[in-house]
Amino acid sequence: MNSRRPQANRSPSLWLWLSLALLILLIDQLTKWLIVGQFALGDGRVVTSFFNLVRAHNTGAAFSFLAQAGGWQRWMFTGIGVAASALMIWMLRSHPGQKLFGFAIACILGGAIGNVIDRLVHGYVVDFLDFHWAGWHFPAFNAADSAITLGAACLLLDELLRVKRSRG
Repeated sequence: MNSRRPQANRSPSLWLWLSLALLILLIDQLTKWLIVGQFALGDGRVVTSFFNLVRAHNTGAAFSFLAQAGGWQRWMFTGIGVAASALMIWMLRSHPGQKLFGFAIACILGGAIGNVIDRLVHGYVVDFLDFHWAGWHFPAFNAADSAITLGAACLLLDELLRVKRSRG
């Protein structure tokens, strides 16, 4: 009789990815809470010659898409965020061992839920990171948006690597 215990599965589990998404969500909500507590809408603070902290509200989607739509967009973007989050949890559950894919989806999931919470609580997303150069300002964004962008880039990389492996 073999008394050694079986070696544990070394691939990441669903819980790892959900924990990462939760960490991203907590960082996002903490940073937004700090901004809302320290800044009035429109206030800003210079940090460097190319970066400011500001308090901005975005009732639209990325780059303020549909921000002036009259209010219905709040519920549409909330619904899309909830549906996308459910799909991402299913995807993580179906492929927990795929490390880059899991990391990417967890980043997007944490960011998406962070922005959904803002829409439900405030009716808008709190943005505060303002990068600028020579008088041109990139649209303000937040930690959730950063995580979503990182996740999207990792998804693209994961797909490129998958295609390369299938050709190889």
